[in-house]
Amino acid sequence: MNTALIERAQFAHNSVIYEPAAQQFKDVTGEKSFLEFFLWETEKVHGDPDEYAFTSPLPMPILPALAYPQFLHPNDINVNPQIMRIYLEHIVAAVTRPGDDQNYGSATTRDVEVLQALSKRIHYGKYIAECKFRESPSAYAALARANDLAGIDALLTNKAVEATLLKRLGRKALIYGQSLDDVDVGKDVVEGEDQSKLLRIPVEAVVELYEKWVIPLTKVVEVEYLVKRGREWVEGDESQRKE
Repeated sequence: MNTALIERAQFAHNSVIYEPAAQQFKDVTGEKSFLEFFLWETEKVHGDPDEYAFTSPLPMPILPALAYPQFLHPNDINVNPQIMRIYLEHIVAAVTRPGDDQNYGSATTRDVEVLQALSKRIHYGKYIAECKFRESPSAYAALARANDLAGIDALLTNKAVEATLLKRLGRKALIYGQSLDDVDVGKDVVEGEDQSKLLRIPVEAVVELYEKWVIPLTKVVEVEYLVKRGREWVEGDESQRKE
């Protein structure tokens, strides 16, 4: 996802592509924003049953879903509306420069890539939650049946892992976000130096994105999944392990 953010940062904010029924595009997009229309058309073409769609209605996929072993408990959790809202209200402005460079198609293409990467990363929390549940099914089931959402969150949270993740993300943004226009070939940006003119995207913006939005929203997915999983779990029913 870092790469997609860095690519989006090449272009200005271009706020007009997020405005519903913007005059520049209304003949084609109708009441939708250019991003909504572009994303809708993209999802109609892709038709990937393994992705969580942002738009509707969508045609039936041409290709059937791959026959993977069933690992997750049946659920319909989809937080894409929250992802879209957070992206438009907080993320895109943090990683782009103000203004309009009229690169609407290129900017929107990168928007779609970031949104799909965010959705995949956040909904992957279901797999983490299922692994956690299998480690302590009785504990999660008891919390779920008591509707103790805070207790579930506390049980699945590992602060040390989160801190390590944020540090690693900052380092990756520092390395892969370098602009080669103003840096000697073969010379990495050293953490702690004046990096502002060498980076295409602020490191703090990437770290804050994960700390403030991605990790908390992933936990929302995990907690919702664990509530459903725990309430429907029957002790001793080995068929529910789905291995």
